[in-house]
Amino acid sequence: MTPHTLTVRPAAADDAAALGRLGALLVAGHHGFDPQRFIAPHAGTARGYGRFLKGELKRADVVVLVADAAGELAGYVYGGIEGEDWMALRGPAGAIYDLVVDPAHRRHGVGRRLLEAAIARLAELGAPRVVLSAAEQNEEAQRLFASAGFRRTMVEMTREV
Repeated sequence: MTPHTLTVRPAAADDAAALGRLGALLVAGHHGFDPQRFIAPHAGTARGYGRFLKGELKRADVVVLVADAAGELAGYVYGGIEGEDWMALRGPAGAIYDLVVDPAHRRHGVGRRLLEAAIARLAELGAPRVVLSAAEQNEEAQRLFASAGFRRTMVEMTREV
């Protein structure tokens, strides 16, 4: 894959199965990082995740973009506009909820292209800033985000009861 064969475009309803497959990779990866914190994938994860993201496409305050590598979905990014949040002590912002790149397409700039496209779209929707989070163990994602200008502002901690 060369950068010229990759197109970042809005997701379409008929991308749901591929989005679900990638979403299931996200769930499995996070569960592998910390099975007590993150939900476990199951037989219906891909179908359910795809259905969820397909439903999100109808929302005007949501961004779902895909990286299309000559007809194959190499990754996706999902984000949205959030208002003032007293619990997070944060003003209005764009939020990136998911950024997933198929392992076969990693290390080729796909994640960066998706991230930059999502930031641009969220800015068009009025976001004054963009926030995101990454699993503690996901150092590769953290390096990408830091290299794109994100800074650490919060640390989530979990305790089982």
